[in-house]
Amino acid sequence: MLSRVAESLFWMGRYMERADGTARILDVHLQLMLEAPAADEGAACQSLLAIMGVSHPDRGLRAADVANLLAVDPLEPSSIAYSLRAARENGRRAREIISTELWECLNTLNQNMPSEVPEDRHHALFAWVRERSAMAAGIGYTTMIRDEPYQFFMLGQGLERADMTARLLATRELTDTAGASWTTILRSCGGYEACLRSRRGLPTKEDAAEFLLLDTFFPRSIQFAFNRALTALGELEPNGAGARPGGEAGPGATGGPGGPGGPGRRRQSQRLTRGVRHGDPAWILGQAISQLRYQPIDEILADLPDQMDRVQQATSAASEAVRQRYFPVLAAPAWVGEEA
Repeated sequence: MLSRVAESLFWMGRYMERADGTARILDVHLQLMLEAPAADEGAACQSLLAIMGVSHPDRGLRAADVANLLAVDPLEPSSIAYSLRAARENGRRAREIISTELWECLNTLNQNMPSEVPEDRHHALFAWVRERSAMAAGIGYTTMIRDEPYQFFMLGQGLERADMTARLLATRELTDTAGASWTTILRSCGGYEACLRSRRGLPTKEDAAEFLLLDTFFPRSIQFAFNRALTALGELEPNGAGARPGGEAGPGATGGPGGPGGPGRRRQSQRLTRGVRHGDPAWILGQAISQLRYQPIDEILADLPDQMDRVQQATSAASEAVRQRYFPVLAAPAWVGEEA
């Protein structure tokens, strides 16, 4: 497969997921402003921009200004509009690989993205982006052959989802007050009911954090997203830099008889890292998973912004390792502030 096509599908998956994740983060941010009216709005906005990798000189920004900047500004690399346009452009470069249905969905998403939106329509816009992004991802999932192009698509999606979940969790500490509730964050991920079912009752903050970080059955947890990326790497290179297939919620994963730290999990971890060398994308992801898994949840919560920053650094390093291994001659699209 041409490295051009591989790179395009990798970044198409990332940008589709980035649009969805940015919509969820902005929705949480607006909810945070409603839940904490006494909070310093300007400081919270600057913190959110920092989480999203955006530098803005205006210290007096309001939540609505940030929502517009990160939603509809087509020139802002971290915005939803920019991500949808980039996903469509990468789809165009891989047009011979993706289905007509997916191509038309990407086109429609990009064309229907508004250039401005009233303040009272922000929530509706974010819901629309989430629904349409899910539609595009579903079309990709149901129309693509499970060959190399599909694995690059899933690899990009997995890395980006882990990155966006980490950024979403980091919004918990945006203000000096209580911040967005864990219920709000769980609902923004569509995981509130799933967490209730998994924990068999109302979750504590430790339960909610552990669910979003380490649950191997919930598709938006960081562990699940990393496992998805590891599975794609294993399919691309089963005897080399990647992990072997079977890492995604396979037998013995958490939640079952094996439980956290049980023999099932250890067997899965050994299967995921077999044949991996230092510096490989799978090695980087395995290190990140281990650092989260074998650290007490209380310690993670006490240092949540820095912990989530380390997850973002791991996804950035894994993305760079993927680029060097599979499409080294091409320039790497990146978050603002992300090392190339």
